[in-house]
Amino acid sequence: MSIDTGHPRPLPDEHTGRLTDVDLAARLVVDAGTLARRLREDGLDVRRKTSVSDVVTEADDAAERHITALLAAHRPDDGVLGEEGTLVAGGHDRRWVVDPVDGTYNFVSGSDYWCSAVALSGPDDYLLGAVHRPATGETFVGGSETPTRRNGVPVTPLSPGDLAAGSLATYLHPPFLTDPDLAEPFHRVSRGAATIRMLGSGSVDLASVACGIHTVWCQHSCPEWDWLPGRALVEGAGGVCATVEVNGYDWFVAGRQGAVDQAVALLRG
Repeated sequence: MSIDTGHPRPLPDEHTGRLTDVDLAARLVVDAGTLARRLREDGLDVRRKTSVSDVVTEADDAAERHITALLAAHRPDDGVLGEEGTLVAGGHDRRWVVDPVDGTYNFVSGSDYWCSAVALSGPDDYLLGAVHRPATGETFVGGSETPTRRNGVPVTPLSPGDLAAGSLATYLHPPFLTDPDLAEPFHRVSRGAATIRMLGSGSVDLASVACGIHTVWCQHSCPEWDWLPGRALVEGAGGVCATVEVNGYDWFVAGRQGAVDQAVALLRG
């Protein structure tokens, strides 16, 4: 299936005759985001997964199928893990993680704060991430070996920051506020920031961190598709990332050096 995205198609590498990982990652998210947006315009059937705010649509499923088909064509030996159930073992230790629509509740509610996101992990801590926001036309690509770019332009490298003077992007489902093991660390780190933002798409949040808009992002119990694409972008922008266990829950933290250490200390109490 060919998707008319309105963006120029990346060209194959002149030496290998195939798309580079960077160009392929960008194509995957642009195609997926474009397809999801068009399906939303046509009207959606919404299904509940685990709660009233955890939902899925045929756009999620169709976008994930499209990404999986492209990967089968361009990287047949790579593994694939998708939020909507795709699992391809692959023939070696490279694996793509796919979130076809990150921020589905926003997506079905008419908000434009959502994206399509992928990550590729490989040997020697290799990590590449890509995020596309159809509403703004922004595509972010970056990772361990690729300085993060926004629409092909390098972002400004992240300088050290101070959480107390900065913005914390985060999220906590309301039911978890009744669990002190989660609520107390959440309140500590939130009180430590100058301001907080809860916007509903972790990968968009993390792309914003990579661009210097937010100082730190944190969230607990993240599956790989909610963490790895944005983590790659933050690291590719010169930021730092951490995972810390507090009260039996893993918290994932990313942002400016110094501010991440402050957030981790507050989470730990």
